[in-house]
Amino acid sequence: MNKPILLLLILITILSCKTEKSTEIIVIGTLHKPESNFNSEILFNILEDVQPHFILEELDSSFFTSNFRHKNVSDSNERMASEKYIEKYPTTKLRPYEFEGRNEYRINTGSRPTDGLTTKLIDSLNNVGLLSNTEAKIDNKYKALLEPLIILASKSPENFNNSTTDSICAERQYYQYKMLRKITDKRDEFENQYYTKPNGEKISYRDGFKLAGDFWDLRNKTMAKNIMRISEQNKGKRIVVLCGFMHRYYILSELKKLTKNKNIILKEYYEN
Repeated sequence: MNKPILLLLILITILSCKTEKSTEIIVIGTLHKPESNFNSEILFNILEDVQPHFILEELDSSFFTSNFRHKNVSDSNERMASEKYIEKYPTTKLRPYEFEGRNEYRINTGSRPTDGLTTKLIDSLNNVGLLSNTEAKIDNKYKALLEPLIILASKSPENFNNSTTDSICAERQYYQYKMLRKITDKRDEFENQYYTKPNGEKISYRDGFKLAGDFWDLRNKTMAKNIMRISEQNKGKRIVVLCGFMHRYYILSELKKLTKNKNIILKEYYEN
């Protein structure tokens, strides 16, 4: 191949890469139920500002018909807002990205309700002074981390859609699924308390709580992979991801890794 033709091909390749439109992913942390500071109308207005081609919801496929419409809108902010948006902009597409069979999986493995039973037992031991000083500090820190999140969740949505709030969420979930295990893995109370799973098998609070932590990682990583799969199948589109704001830090962290060296931009909904 002579040099002028080679240079021309290189130039065409460079220009085509430059003109290829980037895929945009906008992860919006939400409150699932209507509140005065965040309801379906507020979320609908955000969607109108963003003008997405796709809206991805924290639901699995069982919540959708075969043509990806909601089977039941209910009182979910996300479902009400996205349904209204689709009615106004019918070319927009809805898609689920949740871990399939999430609730059944947790119940069948025994991670639920042992997760809640375990934290209640930790609190009861703490309240009567049976935890060591180190253990009590862990439990107290875990509970204290929820307080600023409650305050932030009562404000306008940009207050729980930013890196500072993401960091608090990350620390709170780290304490829940990693630090509390320093208590449950050590104390006999959690090895000797059992829950009976639907199949009749017993599982200790200790083992159930460990499974709950493992599933927190599995679920969020699976959701991020599902988001990436949809994004890569729809290059150049603007994709809004709706998630409970406690998941936002984990999903964004995974997406930053998965989108590396790809023509995908992660944006906030309030960025131009």
